Amino acid sequence: MAVNLSKNGAALSAAYNEVVNEKSNTNWALFTYEGNSNDIRLAEKGDGGLEELVEELNSGKIMYAFCRVEDPNSGLPKYVLINWTGEGVKDARKGLCANHVSSMANFLKGAHVTVNARAEEDVEPEVIMQKVAKASGANYSFHKETSSRYQDSGPQGPVGSVYQKTNAMSEIRKTNKDNFWAQAEKEEERRRQEERRRADEERQHLEKERKDREVKEAVQRDKRDKERAVQIEEQKKYQQQQEAESKEKEKQRWEQQDQMESAQKKAGRPGESVEKANEAASLISQRTTNPRDMFKQRERGMTSDSNVPSAAPPSPQPGRLQSPFLSKNENEQAEPPQRQVSPVPTGPPSPVPVPVAEEEPVASPTVQEPKNEDPPQVEENNYEVPAEETQDRGICARALYDYEAADDTEISFDPDEIITGIEMIDEGWWRGYGPNGHFGMFPANYVELV
Repeated sequence: MAVNLSKNGAALSAAYNEVVNEKSNTNWALFTYEGNSNDIRLAEKGDGGLEELVEELNSGKIMYAFCRVEDPNSGLPKYVLINWTGEGVKDARKGLCANHVSSMANFLKGAHVTVNARAEEDVEPEVIMQKVAKASGANYSFHKETSSRYQDSGPQGPVGSVYQKTNAMSEIRKTNKDNFWAQAEKEEERRRQEERRRADEERQHLEKERKDREVKEAVQRDKRDKERAVQIEEQKKYQQQQEAESKEKEKQRWEQQDQMESAQKKAGRPGESVEKANEAASLISQRTTNPRDMFKQRERGMTSDSNVPSAAPPSPQPGRLQSPFLSKNENEQAEPPQRQVSPVPTGPPSPVPVPVAEEEPVASPTVQEPKNEDPPQVEENNYEVPAEETQDRGICARALYDYEAADDTEISFDPDEIITGIEMIDEGWWRGYGPNGHFGMFPANYVELV
């Protein structure tokens, strides 16, 4: 872009006129750009000459200085134009402002010496004054001439003449020489035009190649995107197919497993029942306390508090456990009659106490102690099977109270929930499938058979 001298034109012209005016004290003016724009402004002016001007030059800026000095030979005023490009200026800025030198020279016209400076040694006053002295063209000063030239210095030599004989060949050579240079300038101009034309054609050719390459790359990119999209879609379909097949296989496997379990339940699996009964017996034998002992201790405490025996036969009450073990114990113990209640399970959390009803008149508050304190043994197929037993679910019972399992060998249930597949492994503890399908032991006096 061209340099802008019109924005601050009044100030620029005033400073220039002060420098060229010999009657003015101002003998230098310094110009620079406004920021990174192309607008020229007045930076500084003064009357201290080159020494003062050099101090104002900034190594980070591009500046133009116009100074009035005195010719050391003739004593006449001379004007110096300094094009200052600091060492800290960026290369891009230097290249942009290089075209402004001619414009500034036209504005600051009348300069006898032009100095292009980049460092401080280029603008030393002595160096500049030497250039001014060389540019004056004469090594004398008419102010220093004396009247000695009017004195008689003696006889003079013959006066020479500047006349030369005209030589036609010499004149022809001079004419041809002028024509030669004119022709050379024309040829140089044609060569430059040809170079510019070739450069334009090369640039157009490169631009066309670039556009063609971009079009091809765009087509190839679209093609790759479409192929990638198709591959992704095929991969999704394949994954969906694999997932559907895996789900179908999983479903068939579960159906087969359910069918096998149903068949095993229908078959009864006597071998597994015996194995589970032996396992339950071993777990019961590992308990530190005997459920029967705990129940009998509680029974002993309850019978000691009862003073009036009942003469009427036992009658069913709410919470009465209708267990086949109770009737079996009553038949086995004929004399003396005593309370027979299923044992209370052990282990945290403690189950809710089961209400106990009187069965027969108690003649004595004492409770007959068991003769054998060994852990209960597993009895197989010694219990009555109610008529409601079905082939699929086995022996079933309904929960009367809620019970929380003490460990993984027991099951938990709530009132009115059904327990299936019951195995009567002990008088006080049975084993079966809970509502959640877990197989384990539970207290017999917490349920009633259905």
